[in-house]
Amino acid sequence: MEELHMSRFKRICVFCGSSPGKKMSYQEAAVELGKEMVERSIDLVYGGGSVGLMGLVSQAVHDGGRHVLGVIPKTLMPREISGETVGELRTVSDMHQRKAEMARQADAFIALPGTLTF
Repeated sequence: MEELHMSRFKRICVFCGSSPGKKMSYQEAAVELGKEMVERSIDLVYGGGSVGLMGLVSQAVHDGGRHVLGVIPKTLMPREISGETVGELRTVSDMHQRKAEMARQADAFIALPGTLTF
């Protein structure tokens, strides 16, 4: 019987880019992280984009049945959202508010490649 991996964290904020990155390994890491969060029953807080690494990690967590909360400034919505987003999306006025809301919602943080603004 496989051991169930539980975490003391309920929600983790993942900082990652809205581009897929220069290496395929970045994309693979985003998907693997999402799957590991699901396995450990951890919900996702992230930057709200549906493209790039943000899209990959959010889709993996959502597909696994966990709650996904995206936080995005209104000005970035046209650039970082392409098509349908997954989970809950909160819009904020600026980057400062975005980071503050993400910090309020998360128990821990993980930074993936492509994270220049955190």
